[in-house]
Amino acid sequence: MFDFRLQVFQAVAKRLNFTKAAAELYITQPAVTKHIHELERHFKVKLFDRNGSRIKLTSAGEILLQHTEQLFSLYRNLEFEMNNLSQKLKGKLRLGASTTIAQYVLPPVLAAFHKKFSDIQITLITNNTEQIENALKNNEIDLGIIEGHSKNASIKYSEFIKDEIVLVASNKNSLLKKEIIQPKELREIPLLLREPGSGTLDVIAHSLKSFGMKLRDLKIEMQLASTESMKSYLLHSNCMAFLSIHSILNELKKNEFRIIDIKGMNIERFFYFIQLHGQSEALPELFMKFASHHNFR
Repeated sequence: MFDFRLQVFQAVAKRLNFTKAAAELYITQPAVTKHIHELERHFKVKLFDRNGSRIKLTSAGEILLQHTEQLFSLYRNLEFEMNNLSQKLKGKLRLGASTTIAQYVLPPVLAAFHKKFSDIQITLITNNTEQIENALKNNEIDLGIIEGHSKNASIKYSEFIKDEIVLVASNKNSLLKKEIIQPKELREIPLLLREPGSGTLDVIAHSLKSFGMKLRDLKIEMQLASTESMKSYLLHSNCMAFLSIHSILNELKKNEFRIIDIKGMNIERFFYFIQLHGQSEALPELFMKFASHHNFR
């Protein structure tokens, strides 16, 4: 019972919305409120500050969220380890991943997975989000991992990890005068973009709508189909580019790239596992659980 109250708390803390938390947990909003009040009575602290219909975590709430996430992570790992302790798993798993994920997220996961399940053979194909979805529908792969979310009716989307798309420039960029720009200034900056069908491109287009802009309003110097080619181009030009934070960690450490903040524009998204509806095979499910428990820090 106490664990379920922590689950309720985590849902509210993540969504900062009682109604959405209730819908996620399939309980009523009064039930959510009751569980939160019981937790506050138990710990003798306020967990949320309320301002009209808006809420935010108190410092006590921040601490409880941190420990709750650690606790649930331990539970998931315990369940995963115990469920697979007596099984000798083998077979073939066909994965498909969009480019950013395949290059910058999956390699350490695949290495750790192979070390633990050496009798499972994995093949990985790489393409943009649209093509990975097509590969899944054509039964060319068992499980996809993509950057976008097209809401294809035949596909089930499950959250993997969070990503942020940031505006990036080389530290040698001679046009780089400031580290914060207004959204309207994007119209004047020479930009590199990904190719049509890219999940990254779709997310950027969606974010621009909030500021009354479309992709065609931008000063597009070139569209490239590879994040690596975009990064190399940036090092030799005054262009800027929207790239996944996961793809530029090494360049930031080496002080080759700089992130340019766009006032009021935060481009966040999830990477998603994709399966066909009704598909529930053991190896894809095993890989999804394993990858979700991987430490990406």
